[in-house]
Amino acid sequence: MSYANYIKEIGRGAQGARDLSLQDARQLYGAMLDGGVPDLELGAIILGLRVKGESLDEMLGFLEAIDERTHHLDMPHGRVRPVILPTYNGARKEANLTPLLALLLQRFGVPVLIHGLLEGYGRVTTGLIFRELGIMPLTTVTQAQLALEQKGLAFVPLTALCPGIHNLLSLRSRLGLRNSAHSLVKLLNPFRGDAVMVAPATHPDFLDLMRNILLARGQRGLLLRGTEGEPYANPKRRPRLEYLRDGQSETLFEAEHESLRTLPNLPEATDALSTANWIRRVLDKQVPLPKPIANQLACLLHASGYAEDVNQAKAIVAVEATGLLVGGN
Repeated sequence: MSYANYIKEIGRGAQGARDLSLQDARQLYGAMLDGGVPDLELGAIILGLRVKGESLDEMLGFLEAIDERTHHLDMPHGRVRPVILPTYNGARKEANLTPLLALLLQRFGVPVLIHGLLEGYGRVTTGLIFRELGIMPLTTVTQAQLALEQKGLAFVPLTALCPGIHNLLSLRSRLGLRNSAHSLVKLLNPFRGDAVMVAPATHPDFLDLMRNILLARGQRGLLLRGTEGEPYANPKRRPRLEYLRDGQSETLFEAEHESLRTLPNLPEATDALSTANWIRRVLDKQVPLPKPIANQLACLLHASGYAEDVNQAKAIVAVEATGLLVGGN
């Protein structure tokens, strides 16, 4: 395959570059995932896309290539849809509460798959916190399938699901820049079926792009502005929580903009041990569950089919957290 034509299309700068067709994007990204693109051309493609910005059709083509190379999981038995939590950023300024959201879902009997990186690059990853909680990463999809059936929770490193995209993520340490893979991994769906994808974006442009991707693919998901890129609602101020399904969008909770009257009780430090100990106290109802995370939990109980609608889900969460829910339901 000659890559010069692709580079010529996407590499003419922000004004002169042209978008690839969906089929060309699928073919090109497949070669990138398979490790078939020489380093020089690969670097040119990554930088060309970064300067130009990815179009919707390009991202759809990239995702089709990823789907073809992802090790898939069967839907867990039962009527409740599984929830997918992508964890790729970790904590820098705030405690990483992705494990709390995962364990809350597990407590309600909602199967939850967490996939991400083990490497933290100086941040506190979900994997480090899980380790403190006694939850180890699973190295194969066979192990993940069994854990989902028996325990209702599986934490799987990206290398076990799609090694090719893990290799593209790793290029950040060489190039010093993020690339398309950093957004695509947050839309990875390993299930053969109707799972609920939690899609966290880092800024408004990517929120719009993620929304358009999920709508175009007809996928079920909860879209939100992630906390430092992680898939949980900011416990201090709720982001907009948007439910996408069957090509339709519905805002379940609007974003909070008012000044905080009181600060929620949060971990005193961001390290893995402090965060894990705080999560244990929340699960034991010794510490209040922050309202934004309770709202997100209600959205996911509804999206998973555990509750018939979001109002029923809110009531269920409120009953479970009676007297301990910060700010009511």
